Amino acid sequence: MLQAIRDHAQGWIAWLIVILISIPFALWGIQSYLGIGGEPLAAKVNGHEITQRDLDRRFQQFKSRLRRQLGANYRPEMFDDVKLKRDILRQMIREAVVLQASHDMGLRAGDEQVRQAILAEPAFQHDGHFDKAAYERALQLQGMTAPQFEQRIRLSMMSEQLQRVVSRSAFTTDRETADAIRLERQERRFAYVSLPLADFKDEAPVTDAQVQAWYQDHKARFAVPEQVRLRYLVLDDAAIAAHLEPSEEDLRTLYRSEAAKFTQEERRHVRHILVAVPADADAQTEAAAKARAEALRRRLEAGEDFAALAKEASDDKGSAAKGGDLGVIEKGIMDPAFERAAYALKEGEISAPVRSRFGYHLIQVTAIEPARREPFEKVRAQLLEEYRANAVEQRYYDLAERLANLTYENPDSLVPAAEALGLKVRDSDWISRRGGPAPLDDPKVMAAAFSDDVLVDGHNSEVIEIERPGGKRIAVVVRVADHREASVKPLAEVRQEVVEAIHAERARRAAQAQAEAIREAVRKGTPLAQAAGKYQVTTVDFVAKGNAKAPPAVVKTAFSLPRPAAGGPTLGTARLRDGGEAVVALEAIRDGDPAGLSEEDKRRVRDRLTRIRARTYYDRLVDDLVARADVEILAKFAAEGK
Repeated sequence: MLQAIRDHAQGWIAWLIVILISIPFALWGIQSYLGIGGEPLAAKVNGHEITQRDLDRRFQQFKSRLRRQLGANYRPEMFDDVKLKRDILRQMIREAVVLQASHDMGLRAGDEQVRQAILAEPAFQHDGHFDKAAYERALQLQGMTAPQFEQRIRLSMMSEQLQRVVSRSAFTTDRETADAIRLERQERRFAYVSLPLADFKDEAPVTDAQVQAWYQDHKARFAVPEQVRLRYLVLDDAAIAAHLEPSEEDLRTLYRSEAAKFTQEERRHVRHILVAVPADADAQTEAAAKARAEALRRRLEAGEDFAALAKEASDDKGSAAKGGDLGVIEKGIMDPAFERAAYALKEGEISAPVRSRFGYHLIQVTAIEPARREPFEKVRAQLLEEYRANAVEQRYYDLAERLANLTYENPDSLVPAAEALGLKVRDSDWISRRGGPAPLDDPKVMAAAFSDDVLVDGHNSEVIEIERPGGKRIAVVVRVADHREASVKPLAEVRQEVVEAIHAERARRAAQAQAEAIREAVRKGTPLAQAAGKYQVTTVDFVAKGNAKAPPAVVKTAFSLPRPAAGGPTLGTARLRDGGEAVVALEAIRDGDPAGLSEEDKRRVRDRLTRIRARTYYDRLVDDLVARADVEILAKFAAEGK
């Protein structure tokens, strides 16, 4: 049949077929056939698209911040990646609705505001001045371009404007402030009696029937979870690094290839006088501004002091107060026209009026720092670290790829991969789904070990990448060497434990009964000291909650009891750490006195309450915006194991 089609697909018939096939390709592209489509989306918010790439980038940035903040204390297993991603996506959705609301309200952030925010950011400064190299390094670490970062700053400023608008609607009355002071500075006087569990130790024999009954009622306590013994391979980039030692020529080659990183471009210390020109200025306004700038320049040429004139006449109020000083600039951070003029001047020279998008500038270069490069010897240690990091990363990924191929091609054994890559096959003890010692403590490893492919079908797992403290990477492949189902420890094995549990339970009940007897006696009018019998009564005079010298459970109970009536104390009980009981008698409450605070202290309380209320108002506003928004979640979290 195919031959028949080929024989007849000649002339106009063939051309017709070609045209019919070409039309859909021209209109929709090959993506519609291959299912490629556009960039995958994580969510849509009122038509605004949040891409999967944006979500992944934010997720990685968040984890990077965690690593930097926690340092050696960072443990990847502390965090549920899927939950984190969900939370980050929720935050991105909230940001999207806030930005849309801000835009609808006419809130904006201009180019100059964005520029000033970036220049003022401490992270981008060195010796009090903007450092372009630090700025570029920070963007590189975040995987962002300058326009992307500027847009993020712009959007952040718009969100802050909305938050400030909402915050200004919050206030706290004098009465609310006084009530807060009375509650926060409240002091309580209470007494308590401790009944240690050891005093109620039970020595009565335990019968076999009691043991059997308690065991049956508490079988879950003796459950042994499903367990496996694993064989596994570990590829560790730290071990790879130990075998990498670059030559001197390797380091010098790296130094030459990254010369820009170690070069400080020429920097200039400049000051200016600005004659501002509105963006919508007509020709007459433009000419008047230029004439004013030229007049100011003539005054400078006549000998007037630049700084004094800047304070008097500059429309840039931020720099005018400093005599027009803009600090140190580098190429790429100022308006292009301003920058060209500044870099064309000699030290001390004053420019003719220079037109930028802000108006006309008179620029003076007060100092020039020539370009310089750090010598090789000074940055050798940095080069060595960078070389090793790059080499380890490349070697690691090469070996990880080979490991993946070898363990896939030999699914029933780890030995071929171990021999080919020089790795050691390791064996674990019995471990449950909760994991074992590192690297078997990682949830991803346990998920793979108990998957059907590994546990039921007996195959090697895929290569599992694990992040360890300090940003170290480990690749692991596991297979199940042995398996046992979940079970319950037999009674014969745990009999002594059951007997001890019965004795402890009897002791707790006896302590609770004694505590209830003391409470009942006090309720009927017996003084606590008398009702306590042989047990000592401890009295705690008026104290704030944070200063009470008593067991934490006793303090918690004392500060949760209602205000005592005139007839006697309010009573409660608390469970002590050893399992015993405490009877707590709240005798009196003394509220904080607002009159005892200075006006400044009251203001601090009022401001704090107002900030809390403002934040609550803002959160409720955003919750409402999200609830009313058309939100479509497209990210596939289920595929990640949750």
